[in-house]
Amino acid sequence: MTRSIASPDPWSALSRFTRARIGLGRVGASLPTRALLDFGMDHALARDVIYTPLDTANLAKELERSGFRTRLARSQAKDRMEYLHRPDLGRRLNAACIDDLYECSRSTKRLSVIIADGLSSPAPAQHALPLLRELKLRLEDWELDDVVIATQARVALGDEIGSLRDAEAVAVLIGERPGLNAVDSLGAYLTYGPFSGRTDADRNCISNIRPAGLSYSDAAYKLAYLLDEARVLGGTGIRLKDASDVEADKAGNIVPAMWQTKALPPRSP
Repeated sequence: MTRSIASPDPWSALSRFTRARIGLGRVGASLPTRALLDFGMDHALARDVIYTPLDTANLAKELERSGFRTRLARSQAKDRMEYLHRPDLGRRLNAACIDDLYECSRSTKRLSVIIADGLSSPAPAQHALPLLRELKLRLEDWELDDVVIATQARVALGDEIGSLRDAEAVAVLIGERPGLNAVDSLGAYLTYGPFSGRTDADRNCISNIRPAGLSYSDAAYKLAYLLDEARVLGGTGIRLKDASDVEADKAGNIVPAMWQTKALPPRSP
């Protein structure tokens, strides 16, 4: 029988409530070997997802099987290394994509959705389609545009695409910066009245969309709520507060929210 020399942490019982690294114990002044190996593995996984390319052909096939029309786009970053070192190029559309994305539409209720690889390709590959299915059920007064799958893309790329598509609003579903316990987190960034030059202050963000975080159903509900409120207000970002989970009457019906807020949205990838 082998006796462990690691000293247990008195708070270790609380670790069952969170995936955060708490109550790991100690061996002298160091972490136990198991905790150290787990940390190394999670760090390696986080690095891997950054460099894993998004399988656009397979994602487009899955979307079209579910009834969504698709288009492809890419940023001006020619490869992953340039994408990581030149964030500005990831925010600008490649000129070769413009003709294919240009749309002459008379619709005034168009919502463009961009699925972007961002910093974690597994996130859009696994979670974008389930989220879109839930969102489509809630878009009563919106015309859902062709879904654009964009690579080497950052959030601001959606503004240029939305402008080309004559969109009233654009939602960018993008892989978030991987963490040590969450390498597949999907973010949804909403901009009303998109055009090149919009900033993070003009957007609302719904973060951590995945089965272990915010569910597809809850995320779609919040996104649809924000879309409808953005139309009433005529804007998003610091002007629009997400009150979808607090502004309800006694019957459970959502009532008009208190919009004006000084809270800044989180920084986009």
